Amino acid sequence: MATARDLMHTGCTCVKSNDTAANAARMMAELDVGSMPICGADDDKLHGMVTDRDLVLQVMAKGHDPESYTVDQLPQRHLILADANEDVDNTIAKMKEHQVNRLPVIDNGRLVGIISLMDVAHHMPESVTGSLVDSIKS
Repeated sequence: MATARDLMHTGCTCVKSNDTAANAARMMAELDVGSMPICGADDDKLHGMVTDRDLVLQVMAKGHDPESYTVDQLPQRHLILADANEDVDNTIAKMKEHQVNRLPVIDNGRLVGIISLMDVAHHMPESVTGSLVDSIKS
């Protein structure tokens, strides 16, 4: 049985909850990613996710100063997670149900990886990837 751990990529970089929106944007640009996990300032516990869209719509468009607005001020939706040991079919079902193309993976409450749409494409049959893409874009 394949698990979420088998699909995920490791080495996730977190933006700390007390980092500014500007710093988060710089980190995303440097890493060439569109979203990042938000981890606690004093621990590695996952607090949420920040996307480039969040930075544009919640910070820039609302006139906040990105150099002083911290990522912990961003509105957070219910965080959808995968447990590292859960069956990959359950993980993909979560991605479909919640229409997300990135899913943080935790083990014992700690962030251990992220599963992206590209990870699914690299590890799963084309039909599974196609079905996931269809559910996200609709």
